[in-house]
Amino acid sequence: MKKINIILSELKNHSPFTLFGAFTGIICMLAFKNLQEQTSERIFYIFHPAHVLLSAIVTTSMFKLHASKKRLIAIFLVGFFGSIGISTLSDSIIPYVGELLLGMKVHIHEHSGFAEHAHIGFIEAWYLVLPAAIIGIVIAYIKPKTKVPHAGHVLLSTWASSFHIIMAMGGHLSLWEAIVSFGFLFVAVLLPCCFSDIVFPLLFVKPAPSAGSGQALSEVEGSEGNPSHAHHH
Repeated sequence: MKKINIILSELKNHSPFTLFGAFTGIICMLAFKNLQEQTSERIFYIFHPAHVLLSAIVTTSMFKLHASKKRLIAIFLVGFFGSIGISTLSDSIIPYVGELLLGMKVHIHEHSGFAEHAHIGFIEAWYLVLPAAIIGIVIAYIKPKTKVPHAGHVLLSTWASSFHIIMAMGGHLSLWEAIVSFGFLFVAVLLPCCFSDIVFPLLFVKPAPSAGSGQALSEVEGSEGNPSHAHHH
């Protein structure tokens, strides 16, 4: 029950900045709406691997700091699947669903499948995304950090999602599309990022004896209590 309270308070703490992040995403989309699709794709593949790297550092660190058994394979798997799975959901799948609902021009290449249409990074650009996750895990294993700049994580994720939508816009953004995109950007950033950094690692943490467990959770709570400080997202 205490874990649920921590998660809910985190979502509440992160909402204002995520709204700001989504707002910068809409400005980004208006400013760059006439970019060629290939250019948008290149920019997306700068922000997306950077998001994976940051997510891997935080997810791995959370697990390593709070897990009772620190087996290397477990740390690697949680960090790897946590960062890639959540970043893909946040940067590619949620924006793609928004694009389909809005009837945007989702660019279809001949002989291309879902991975290319939705720009699933770990398939379409695995040579960028997979090393980013592994580097993040290695950094976290050597020196675990859960306090990464909150702003950095939100904005990287927002801008990756924004350029994903820009690729599908075809140079046109109506007011309705901007409003719906804003909602999708907010969800795409808030839920997966909080899930990645807080919920996902804690799911795999077996409670230590009651005193230790309470202490671990209060540490998490304490480190996250003030959203104005730079801390993990």
